[in-house]
Amino acid sequence: MQPHHPLARGFTLIELMIAVAIVAILAAVAYPSYTDYVRKSRRAEARNALLDIAARQERRFSQLNSYSSTLSDFGYSASSVNGYTLALSGVTSSAFTVTATPTGVQTGDSCGTFELNETGRTRNLNGTTVLTVAGCW
Repeated sequence: MQPHHPLARGFTLIELMIAVAIVAILAAVAYPSYTDYVRKSRRAEARNALLDIAARQERRFSQLNSYSSTLSDFGYSASSVNGYTLALSGVTSSAFTVTATPTGVQTGDSCGTFELNETGRTRNLNGTTVLTVAGCW
């Protein structure tokens, strides 16, 4: 004679489907927030790189009386910032413009291309159109 075992309990299919539905709802809410956070952090990294390059350009100008046309002089490459391509343009002995152009998933960013010049002027561009998006800089 076998000993009497209590009825084995487990999850029913309905309980499992409810748990899956709850996880799916949480993921649907969390994922857009996460991608927005990643986009904003990459944006901040690009702005910081531009400000750092501009500061290094000014330091160089105070020492050598000219600006550099090469990012590598400051420890950067065009692909130094995740989601953006850095570039120096319009470099003369007394002027420069540094830009961060969005690439990959950042191309849909509403802030567009970040631009900073030797006077400290900051702009956001979509091609040649100046954007007036609040909160980019």
